[in-house]
Amino acid sequence: MSIRLRHVIGFGLCFLLLTATASSAKLQQLPVPVPKSDWLPLTKHTDRNLQKRLEQQLSTRLQWRKLIRKRKMAVGLVDLSDPAAPLYAHVNGQKEMYAASLPKIAILLAAFDHFDKGKLKRTPEVEQDLHAMIRNSSNSAATRMIDRIGGLMQVNEVLRDPRYHFYDQKNGGLWVGKRYAKEGPRVPDPVNGISHAATVAQVCRFYYLLATGRLINPEASRDMLDMLSEPGIEHKFVKSLTALAPDADLYRKSGTWKQWHADSVLVWGADWRRYILVALVESPKGEQILRDLVAVAENVLQAGVN
Repeated sequence: MSIRLRHVIGFGLCFLLLTATASSAKLQQLPVPVPKSDWLPLTKHTDRNLQKRLEQQLSTRLQWRKLIRKRKMAVGLVDLSDPAAPLYAHVNGQKEMYAASLPKIAILLAAFDHFDKGKLKRTPEVEQDLHAMIRNSSNSAATRMIDRIGGLMQVNEVLRDPRYHFYDQKNGGLWVGKRYAKEGPRVPDPVNGISHAATVAQVCRFYYLLATGRLINPEASRDMLDMLSEPGIEHKFVKSLTALAPDADLYRKSGTWKQWHADSVLVWGADWRRYILVALVESPKGEQILRDLVAVAENVLQAGVN
């Protein structure tokens, strides 16, 4: 074999190896395990540079600036380029707000917690309702799931469980205080008296734990991610992401009622486009604000790419 031919073959093998490596990185499936030795809670990953860029970008719009100052707009952003070392930033992250259907993710968690403990059977009817509750935001499916779990107090006991800690007595967090139906009691959250509540900090935690397979266990995390995938309602974040990132996988839950608009998404795409974005807005223009926020968040992330 000639030296020239060996060089050609060698170059070809290197090219194929690099291509395969790049493809495998793009196709890396969620959840991505993080070794226990490397694990830190999301709040320990607050990044000063990401925080500065996020605040600067949000402040360029007068309307957003006013809403943030009045604590009527909250935003959380997590850069997942390296899941073991995420970068986290937020504005009004601990502000509990009405979140409409977004807290249905809490019902999803409570259901899987009950599966894990043997308190609820995972029947085809239950699976169907969970998918309908998340992908299409079915209120009737959510109400049936609350009832199967044992009621509102049982759902919220899961959220307060130290194993998850999605609600605390200081800042509130995720809370389901009313069935998604006209009838039934209202059990407002103890901190702010909200029936369907969330903070962007707790919702960011929810997605990060799912993404790293630490919500209940890797198998449950994977199954919950599956239910959050392929969102059935194309508005808010999804409307923008369909255009900006058509090839990315989206895991999403949103909520809307009157002037309250909420959205949350885990975007899993190629290269830098791996992130969590959560926002809660109280404004008649909330739908458009959430659509516009996606491009702003992506600009913040891209600015940090070396």
